[in-house]
Amino acid sequence: MRLPRIVLASQSPRRRELLSLIGIDHVVQPAHIDETPFPGELPTVHSERLAREKAALIAAREPGSLVIGADTVVVAGEQILGKPGDDADARSMLRLLSGRTHMVYTAVAIACDDLLDSEVEGVSVSFRDLSDADIEAYVATGEPADKAGAYGIQGFGSTLVDGIQGDFFAVMGLPLRRLTALCERNGYRYAFGPLKYR
Repeated sequence: MRLPRIVLASQSPRRRELLSLIGIDHVVQPAHIDETPFPGELPTVHSERLAREKAALIAAREPGSLVIGADTVVVAGEQILGKPGDDADARSMLRLLSGRTHMVYTAVAIACDDLLDSEVEGVSVSFRDLSDADIEAYVATGEPADKAGAYGIQGFGSTLVDGIQGDFFAVMGLPLRRLTALCERNGYRYAFGPLKYR
């Protein structure tokens, strides 16, 4: 078995932390793509398409490397909530999520040469009722600025959440069990440390 070079096609510090948490050494090469949803595109399809595009883009530049791509979307009703454009946009998203249950979908893709495979994890997240003062104070932390749905479950945003049903790490941005299963299905063995290729 050999140790493949692992490339994360994301600049997300949360995804870097999660890979390091489970002992997968990696380098970072963000994939810059247009993340605009296609007209009528379902959230799960949108998320998976972007994860695959990110992984494939970097894999084309890094032959022989195993590239991991991921994309997270927050969905309230039928509305996809991406990263807020500004503080006003963040406030609007948080008002929409207040006192409601929404879905978070994180797609993960792996690519290496001719290999491209992916899956999507869905998680139900419930928010407590947020006052205007809560929203103002949270936006003032700066945390919502670079996060889908304008919140991060691993930081100050954890206090906005009443509960979740599903994979906590998927809400953070990388479903670890689904990632390792995806790798194992394609010949990359995870044994509580570096990935090995059979």
